Amino acid sequence: MTAAFLYSVEREFKVGIDALWDAWASPTALEQWYCPTDLAVLPGSVENDTRVGGVWAAAVDVAAHNFVAYFYGVYTVVEPLKRLEHTMIYTQDSAEFAARQEGPSHLVVVEFEDRGESSWVKFSQFGELPEGQAPQAQAGMESYFNNLGAYLAR
Repeated sequence: MTAAFLYSVEREFKVGIDALWDAWASPTALEQWYCPTDLAVLPGSVENDTRVGGVWAAAVDVAAHNFVAYFYGVYTVVEPLKRLEHTMIYTQDSAEFAARQEGPSHLVVVEFEDRGESSWVKFSQFGELPEGQAPQAQAGMESYFNNLGAYLAR
């Protein structure tokens, strides 16, 4: 998949690489943190089969605006402790989310690096967004990373 670079977010956390990887690979962990700090993942909505061809999915409750943001896709690259790549489809349609239909998607690349007493992760998104929406998407992912930091600190 060749798609235009939209944005990236990266952070270093004072945890070992195994803990950081588990936060991204475990469905139980994703359900705890995979949303902006002021929102919540819908309980039971996360699926995360971290193998090539495996499906990932999460639903984020955006109650203040009276909708649910559904995200899902398929893993295309899985290099444990190093890299995840997957498609990402966004919808507000619960039936579409339940069906997990393939269609136009973005590419997400998540890179990991063991830095001894800490670990680094970088999330990059590729695809097309309407004019001016990439900075909003990046700000949203910054908030996801804030939530990831709080999760890892527990």
